[in-house]
Amino acid sequence: MQAPVGNQTHSTGWVVQSWSSFAIAVIAMTIGILNLPVDNWVKGYMSMGLAFTVGSTFSVAKTTRDMHEAKRITSRIEEARVEKLLNEHHPLK
Repeated sequence: MQAPVGNQTHSTGWVVQSWSSFAIAVIAMTIGILNLPVDNWVKGYMSMGLAFTVGSTFSVAKTTRDMHEAKRITSRIEEARVEKLLNEHHPLK
């Protein structure tokens, strides 16, 4: 299970470790919220906070990745333009 990132790929161990640590963190936080000695409305409020934190984390990660990929595409286009200009330039003509 390797996901390509440009010319690099993530190892299976890295992917498993990343998802495992995420799952453990969410599960541990959920257990902690459920075992708090407070009223249910406080637990509900904290659970909503956890849900929004997880959702916004995915959004920020996706946005950051998309911005990085857009910069790479722009760089490739600019590089291709420069290469085309250099190929078209004949100093002896």
